Amino acid sequence: YQLYLGATPVGGALAGTSGPLDFGLITTAGTYRVTATTATGGCVSNMSGSATVTVNPLPTVFTITGGGSYCAGGTGVAIGLGGSQSGVNYQLYNGSTLVGSPVSGTGGAISFGLQTTAGVFTVAATVTSTGCTNNMTGSATISINALPVAYTVTGGGSYCAGGTGLHVGLSGSSTGVNYQLYRGGTPVGSLVGGTG
Repeated sequence: YQLYLGATPVGGALAGTSGPLDFGLITTAGTYRVTATTATGGCVSNMSGSATVTVNPLPTVFTITGGGSYCAGGTGVAIGLGGSQSGVNYQLYNGSTLVGSPVSGTGGAISFGLQTTAGVFTVAATVTSTGCTNNMTGSATISINALPVAYTVTGGGSYCAGGTGLHVGLSGSSTGVNYQLYRGGTPVGSLVGGTG
């Protein structure tokens, strides 16, 4: 038994087994037929019917955008995709975990919104009509920066007009942190570097 794509033989002929035959996995699109040739006499017969193989395209690959860092308690960081296709759904992942619902392609850039969880984010695209899936290129990493340790403001009080004023301070400080004194919403003086 010989498999053909059009007039071109595909692979080698298979010997009959008195049962079904499998010509293996076919990866080329087209319409396939089979002919049978007797081992003695060389008589040829075409088998009935044909098999059509269609190769569906994968979603186009676009680049993941966004990511970065933000301060704990903030609104998060945006993640998106530089482009998209209509008829394709895009699913955001944090590692192997699904994040939200799939976003439908628009033919342009899309956004997955602000993300507040740290991790490495990727995107998989699925053609809705065929189920063909493809991973988008790149990734977006989000990290969350810790807020400065909260210390207590010290000092203040009252003093007589014309006096030298009063000290205002902080009960502690952290190195690598700058501190700004405010009166209401107005900054007073310059930044002061923490000393630990």
